[in-house]
Amino acid sequence: MLLVSTSAAPRRSKGRQRPYHHGNLRDALLEAAVALIAEVGPRSFTLREAARRAGVSHNAPYRHFRDKDELLAAVAAQGFERLTQAMNEAASQGRTALERWKLSGHGYIAFALRWPEHFTAMFDAVFDPAKYPECAAAGQAAFGALLSFITEAQAQGALASGDPLPSALTSWSMVHGLAKLAISNRLPMETAQVLGFFHDFVGDVLRRGLAARSETEGM
Repeated sequence: MLLVSTSAAPRRSKGRQRPYHHGNLRDALLEAAVALIAEVGPRSFTLREAARRAGVSHNAPYRHFRDKDELLAAVAAQGFERLTQAMNEAASQGRTALERWKLSGHGYIAFALRWPEHFTAMFDAVFDPAKYPECAAAGQAAFGALLSFITEAQAQGALASGDPLPSALTSWSMVHGLAKLAISNRLPMETAQVLGFFHDFVGDVLRRGLAARSETEGM
């Protein structure tokens, strides 16, 4: 799935020809797929339509993708990579481990608001990890970033010690739910208000809840 694209001579096909002009065919197809996801969702498009949007022949996508599911998995993998980057960049502004953990949630929601089509491909489609290992690895890296923030906060005594997985899953569930509601236009607020709502309310509720769990376990 992560092949290096190559230039090729125009391919002849029946009907209207769409010669290959792109310096990076793979990236052009990813962009076309993202545009299609915005219009029809992550499952209702074809490689032929992606090729048409990219301005290449209908056979060109097979240079990089076996089928539309592999193209969709590539979009999702790209999204997970961007999500990890967004979380890490947001967290880097924190002064303490607890601030970095909270800011990683801010980065998660900011990512969803900026790239809703990627977010949809990542979570509304189901991928077999064995069939799409690059996508699975990118998703694990994103969750691993969250786990690292939880573990750091635990080491500083800000969150409950022990297995970080329950705290990570709790954090992810709340932040993901808010992000999904936001990009689905299900919240009674403007998009610009969503990050403020997380920072001023949701993040603090989550922090207090996990901190309270830490105090209870310490009794």
